[in-house]
Amino acid sequence: MNALNVVAALAVFASTSAAQATPNFAGRWTSDPEPAAAPQAGRAGGPAGRGGGPPPTMGSGWGSTITIAHDAATLVVEYAFFGRGDMQAPLKFTFALDGSPAKNSVMMGRDIQVQTSRAVWEGEKLAITTTSTIPNPAGTGAPFTTEIKQLLSVESPTSLVVETMRPGVLGGTASTTRTVYRKL
Repeated sequence: MNALNVVAALAVFASTSAAQATPNFAGRWTSDPEPAAAPQAGRAGGPAGRGGGPPPTMGSGWGSTITIAHDAATLVVEYAFFGRGDMQAPLKFTFALDGSPAKNSVMMGRDIQVQTSRAVWEGEKLAITTTSTIPNPAGTGAPFTTEIKQLLSVESPTSLVVETMRPGVLGGTASTTRTVYRKL
């Protein structure tokens, strides 16, 4: 093998390695608040969704300030859900990056909700699909299962995007939200 072939082989290897690199989501991130909707003509301004504009969205589902730890095997997302007076620890979700199921438990109301998530790479985006079984809010007593998908991507070293797809529940409309976080 001559020197030119060695250089060409190294260049192909380097470009292949660079193309396969996955983004690193580690850091502390905060989302910008959505701009306030202007009141509609002839209606008094008020909270969004009450004649003052579109209803608020559920965003990423993780809150406005999140901390992410990321290594080759796991992604850990932590955020404060409760207020300081509630004396509750921040919520913490751990996801295995090899596609295996990861279970996270959340105390909501008077019951523990167990969520099962699978995280897989879709190109440079991390897709986290979370399944939860919760009591039916219609009061029938029969639980139902819902699935939420979140796509994480890095637009720049200081910009994280979380696209969250939620199914329509109890006949409602499916929704997709896009939350942009900036690095603190």
